Amino acid sequence: MDGGQRPEVGSRAAAGATVKEMIRALADTLPAVDSAGMIDQLRDLEACKSAAAALQARITVSFDLKQRSDQARAGVPADELGTGVAAQIALARRESPARGSRLLGLAKALVTEMPHTLAGLETGQLNEWRATLLVRETACLSGTDRSAVDEELMSDGGRFSGAGDRAVISAARTAAYRRDPRSVADRASHAAAERHVSLRPAPDTMCYLTALLPVAEGVAVHAALTKHADAFRSDGDPRSRGQLMADALVERTTGTAGGISGIEIQLVMTDRTLFQADSEPARLPGYGIVPAGWARGITVQNQDRPMNVWLRRLYTAPGTGDLVAMESKRRLFPPGLRRFVQIRDHTCRTPYCDAPIRHLDHVLPWHSGGTTTQSNGAGLCEACNHTKESPGWSAHPRPGPRQTIQLTTPTGHSYQSTAPPLPGHLPPDAAASRHRRELRHLAKALKRGRLRAVAAA
Repeated sequence: MDGGQRPEVGSRAAAGATVKEMIRALADTLPAVDSAGMIDQLRDLEACKSAAAALQARITVSFDLKQRSDQARAGVPADELGTGVAAQIALARRESPARGSRLLGLAKALVTEMPHTLAGLETGQLNEWRATLLVRETACLSGTDRSAVDEELMSDGGRFSGAGDRAVISAARTAAYRRDPRSVADRASHAAAERHVSLRPAPDTMCYLTALLPVAEGVAVHAALTKHADAFRSDGDPRSRGQLMADALVERTTGTAGGISGIEIQLVMTDRTLFQADSEPARLPGYGIVPAGWARGITVQNQDRPMNVWLRRLYTAPGTGDLVAMESKRRLFPPGLRRFVQIRDHTCRTPYCDAPIRHLDHVLPWHSGGTTTQSNGAGLCEACNHTKESPGWSAHPRPGPRQTIQLTTPTGHSYQSTAPPLPGHLPPDAAASRHRRELRHLAKALKRGRLRAVAAA
């Protein structure tokens, strides 16, 4: 570090202290005593959130420029400059890496091409989501055209006062099309390349299976399912139209009426849940926590849903729930160590990232002496694994109740990731409380038994 950098570090520290003072001041603020004052506070706090988002955008762009400059001086190739920046932003904002990339793109657009929108955000005339909509709907334009749309829509900061999201989107699309209709049309023609299918958890052991399709194909699929449902309804099927459409989608996709196919789902539950009707929830990879009763039901074979059920025993350390061993009798699947780490980690081990595991990673790299063991293994998504290999990033195993990793970024900030507990293991206080409740229930049962015995005598 040269002498010219010291004042900059000091100014950053002072700015950080000022932000912390603002946080403390907000924490000490009490609600107003009258209803009108409370509404004023809510409105002022919303404006405060918008101003904070604008400042975050400015800081994000400055951080990106500084990181790129540091990387260039360190000899990083030009086409790799900026690697890992979005991931650091995500960690600082407690967001996923994918969300970090979007936040970086939003910040660059606001600061470098849309100053009027940024000003509206700073003054509270827009919130962060409305600013995001304006950025998103002008993404197909050149920098010059985007700035022109920004001036057209936001030079009068109050234009969107009282407007809803749809009004903002409509105004942005209309202005973008006037500026460059060809780019907007090209964007629509290329959108088909973004088609995909995704799965998200929903309450009550349900899920959202979502398909992003070109409009013609999407309408055709919906029309076919509707026609199928209407035909069954006219034949007296008691299921609702929505149920019939959903069942037809599953059957046509999987080839079986119940949707059960030869896919291993690796449902994790305790032996008490499986054999003793315990209420401890289970865990379904790719979904999350599911009720005990549902987990038991899915393992029961019946005539409607015949399937092969394989049981694999997992061994955990008492008290901590750390997975220490796994029985393996299956063939024609990835090696046992990979299954071990996938079951233990559940999702990507990068803090705040809950993407599916795609890569099995050495925490301490092989070339640095890292071993291929469960304690030095971690499940990562593809993006996080590539980020971890960037210059300035490092990871090390650390002591903890369960397998713990310390991730260090190029700025020297550290974040810890601890493997989630498997079903059936509670924190010590919760486990002790549960044990006391079980003892009380047992005592009451014994007392009732003695009273019945006396009455019978």
